[in-house]
Amino acid sequence: MAANTWTTMLRLACKDYWHEFLLSACAVLGLAAVLTPLLVLYGVKFGVVQTLTERLRNDPRNLEISPVISGRYTPEYLAKLAAHPDVAFVLPRTRSIAATMDLSAGNGDARSVLVASLEPTAEGDPLLLRFGAGVPTMPQMPDTEAVGVTLSSSAAEKLHLKQGDTLNGKVERRFQGKVQTARVALRVAAVLPLAAQQKDVAYVPLPLMEATEDYRDGRAVPELGAQNGWTGEPRPQGERVYPGFRLYARSLDHVMQLREAFAAQKLDVYTHAEEIEQVTALARALNLIFALICAATAIGFLASTASSVLAGIKRKERILGLLRLHGFTTGKLMVFPLAQSLLTALAGTALASGVYGVAAFAINKLFSASVTGMEQVCLLLPEHFALAFAAVSGLALLAALAPALRAARVEPSEVIREI
Repeated sequence: MAANTWTTMLRLACKDYWHEFLLSACAVLGLAAVLTPLLVLYGVKFGVVQTLTERLRNDPRNLEISPVISGRYTPEYLAKLAAHPDVAFVLPRTRSIAATMDLSAGNGDARSVLVASLEPTAEGDPLLLRFGAGVPTMPQMPDTEAVGVTLSSSAAEKLHLKQGDTLNGKVERRFQGKVQTARVALRVAAVLPLAAQQKDVAYVPLPLMEATEDYRDGRAVPELGAQNGWTGEPRPQGERVYPGFRLYARSLDHVMQLREAFAAQKLDVYTHAEEIEQVTALARALNLIFALICAATAIGFLASTASSVLAGIKRKERILGLLRLHGFTTGKLMVFPLAQSLLTALAGTALASGVYGVAAFAINKLFSASVTGMEQVCLLLPEHFALAFAAVSGLALLAALAPALRAARVEPSEVIREI
């Protein structure tokens, strides 16, 4: 019986809402007029910030960290770095003055020569993974087999090479008063696009970089073959110490954390923290502006809804008094205006979402030249619409609460007196 009276009250509220269609439509349009600009504004804020953040996140160079000056980094120190939870990838670097190689391809008049910088790489290199480039490998017998190398776009263009082509690498040194040369056969494992690297760079296995440094230091590299010129003094015993490293953080947030960790070690590092901080600051500023606009709008919506519901209660006092005479309790009478406010919230949010969809389509179409791929200038996720409906419903119920209490206190005697 109790359940039936609740159902009856809800049905009466819905029928009355439909009966006063014009007033109900005005309430829905009023809510949509307030909510639509907020959805569009938040959609633009979220779309722009999301696009900028995704661009930063998708470019591994923004995650790269390297020391400003040369240091002395042992394999143990680098192993600890690799095990750090904020670090995605790290490889040691040899001295930059020794990290170059003369690359040549072709014969006769078609022969091309280029001095390229060498960068170490290995499985899991974020830069190569991001652009789908193959990782070069060191063969079992590098003195007779070609060593893999991944070239930047500019280097490949100047040498007229593509994936799978072979080329020659040459390292020169002045040792014991003579100019000496060592050679190594190379094979192009992949060519990086221009977006990945704009300089003439060859990404090679770390052992080849170490061999180049050893050779320039006057040492022999028997693995690459004495017949290829890799002769010299024996390598000294002891642990190799590296002057730098090539490190990638796991995410943009981890870049800032690692920067602070290196600063605590009094180690200055190059990062893209400034660009990341600019986007973060922009997001914080837009969030603050949007929160202030939402607060002002919410106050206006509360006042507007409360006055509208109160006017409706005043207009229907006789009906509510008669309902009380028929045995409807205080709680059930309160359901009447609350249910109608909820209907306005539902219809208003639906209408505002529809208008937002049209506006978002127009905005994204208008700025389509400024974005790429799946990027959108105006974007809202399904959870944003759910959150908007929850917020509007909460505010509508809050605004209707005081008028609902007034409706529940309508005295039947006053109604009977006026009949």
